[in-house]
Amino acid sequence: MEKNELELINQYTRRRFTENEVYVFPVILCDNEIDRDFERFSEDSLERLQTLFTGVTGITDHNPKSENQTARIFSCKVEKPMGKQTSDGRQYVCLKAKAYMPRAECSDAFITMIDSGMKKEVSVGCSVKKRICSVCGGDSSRCGHIRGKYYDGKLCYATLEEPTDAYEWSFVAVPAQRSAGVTKNFKKGDGTMDIEKRILTGGEQTFTAEEMNLIAEKIRSLSEKAADGEAYRARLETDIAKMAAITLPELKRETLGFITSKMSAVQLEELCSVLTKKAAAVMPLKPQLSPAASSRKNNFNDFRNV
Repeated sequence: MEKNELELINQYTRRRFTENEVYVFPVILCDNEIDRDFERFSEDSLERLQTLFTGVTGITDHNPKSENQTARIFSCKVEKPMGKQTSDGRQYVCLKAKAYMPRAECSDAFITMIDSGMKKEVSVGCSVKKRICSVCGGDSSRCGHIRGKYYDGKLCYATLEEPTDAYEWSFVAVPAQRSAGVTKNFKKGDGTMDIEKRILTGGEQTFTAEEMNLIAEKIRSLSEKAADGEAYRARLETDIAKMAAITLPELKRETLGFITSKMSAVQLEELCSVLTKKAAAVMPLKPQLSPAASSRKNNFNDFRNV
């Protein structure tokens, strides 16, 4: 469970629940794809629905009986997966919610059905003011164009605009929207994996405050590691220069520097190891006096007490 989620959940409970007492799962409620009824939500409608669906209860098969209540949405947001398009070439946009249900004997079986993938598909119940025909731009209930048919090569469908109410969402066997349903929510490490993928795909991105904090922490951590790596690399290059001066005295320092600048840390380690071994073979086991020092006659006066 992510930070602050329990606080959001406890806004809907009569007493405070602990993390171990609730089961949380993500669900895609709807999107801007053309569905099986040849309808689609506009992007503006999805933005409005993220507010309307927050706090709404989940039922089964659109049957509004109290015994059919299964879960409740505690957060909802619009997501735009980069690189994904709808069948008509639009940027894919979906409304993704998080819902909870109590962990209890009465709900254990339903939780198992969700985890097993048997309870997955969902459908939403909401009201909208307008249904715009894709062919003529008029009211699709009055214009005469038939949804699902092609007119001069253009598919007729209705765009749902200006939602006024979101009254339920249901677990169903066959949802109108093909992508609607419970989604997997596996996170790796510190939760930045999805953020990194989004950044690498390019394009304009929008991040939440929590995601921005994760990005800032990741940058700080990477900066520290980069500084350590640069320091280690500098030590390797210094050691290589010393060993090369012994084993390859004819090689100019500038040339060596150019070569090492193109090498990875692993390659630098290998080169340093090789040159160190060669330097050990070249260097004499015992230090010798310089010719000037060895040819100089001993002068015991050098050691006189002054």
